[in-house]
Amino acid sequence: MRTFNVKVNGVNYQVEVEETNAAFPAAAPAPVPAAPAAPAAPAAPAAPAAAAAPAAPVAGGQKINSPMPGTILDIRVNAGDAVAKGTVLCILEAMKMENEIMAPEDGTVAQVVVQKGASVNAGDVLMVLQ
Repeated sequence: MRTFNVKVNGVNYQVEVEETNAAFPAAAPAPVPAAPAAPAAPAAPAAPAAAAAPAAPVAGGQKINSPMPGTILDIRVNAGDAVAKGTVLCILEAMKMENEIMAPEDGTVAQVVVQKGASVNAGDVLMVLQ
């Protein structure tokens, strides 16, 4: 046993911690259940990756990227729509908050890459403006 003094929110605590070297190797069986789940998981992401691939070839224009991971709640524009700077393009839900993704400049929506209900990561392309 090792004893440590820990200060949390201004309150001091004395904590005893037991050192064990065998505790973590015993956790090795955890990846075994994950192995059956892994073959099913790549099959599902392969389809969204394939759906995202056709959207990527649009050359030129300004790509509107997701600023954070989240879910697309609503898409307010369609391909071909003229938008002004500050126009709400879509609503992104992240951490239980709705975030408006706005047009950074005037232009025309060349392509809507995402769909309503899609999960996106930070940096994913949402739309392309020209």
